[in-house]
Amino acid sequence: MLSDGLNINTPLLNMTNKPTKRPVNGVLLLDKPEGLSSNTALQKARRLFRAEKAGHTGVLDPLATGLLPVCFGEATKFAQYLIDADKAYTATLKLGEASSTGDAEGEIVATARADISLSEFQTACQALTGDIRQVPPMFSALKHEGKPLYEYARKGIVIERKARDITIYSIDITEFDAPQAVIDVRCSKGTYIRTLSEDIAKHIGTFAHLTALRRTETAGFTIAQSYTLEALAELDEAERDALLLPCDVLVQHFPKLELNDYAVTMLKHGQRPQFTEDFSAEQPIRVYSRDGTFIGLVEYQKEIGRLKALRLMNTADK
Repeated sequence: MLSDGLNINTPLLNMTNKPTKRPVNGVLLLDKPEGLSSNTALQKARRLFRAEKAGHTGVLDPLATGLLPVCFGEATKFAQYLIDADKAYTATLKLGEASSTGDAEGEIVATARADISLSEFQTACQALTGDIRQVPPMFSALKHEGKPLYEYARKGIVIERKARDITIYSIDITEFDAPQAVIDVRCSKGTYIRTLSEDIAKHIGTFAHLTALRRTETAGFTIAQSYTLEALAELDEAERDALLLPCDVLVQHFPKLELNDYAVTMLKHGQRPQFTEDFSAEQPIRVYSRDGTFIGLVEYQKEIGRLKALRLMNTADK
């Protein structure tokens, strides 16, 4: 016996014991907290659900909070279709100061006038609304030769970035008390709100950086539908599972098609069922069986009148 009465032959508890993972399929609308990377938030959610497989749909900066759809299991197959979706944000700007990162995490590297009038700010917001070109920031996850740009930026290396076409659908000013301003932005994929805030300031002839950023919508989902990690931790497993949305919520924007059992079986076996109905071949089609079960996404090969599987739900027989 050891001095504390523990028998040395008794197996010690493995303090690193991880909970047994399980197959979980569905979409969680997570309200990411400030200070966590998107990946850390994803892993915390994954552990809560004990999910075997998880992925998120577009990165939020550590400073940013808000809507982060997390995909579990089979839903990860369709995550890419949400990354392309339009988004909405609430951004808080501080005018008159430029930051090394474009947000409050960086150092203030330049200052300029901060006594901006509301009319000046309104004019700049209007000028940046519509179809515009935007140069992505160095502090971003975009890759250059296999490495994210922020790794170069941290070493003081600047990589030339090409301007990209984006759309700013609207900028609504919800608060204005210079040097602070709060705006609601609706935009297309690939928009960097940090860069937008800098460009608004540049139009006025000054600087700006973000002090807060919250994603409020993506692909029709809203922040009101989301859950914090703290709220999820207070629920039992069955209650948490009940919050998951079905995998096909990620592809609701595609046309829907119901197929008979024979056509579904063909798709599952890598074959291409015949199809001659009047459907667009421009985008994927979401396919369901006669009983309403989501089968996956197919491509309509109009020239040969066939359907080709793009992404299918796990077809293993239950």
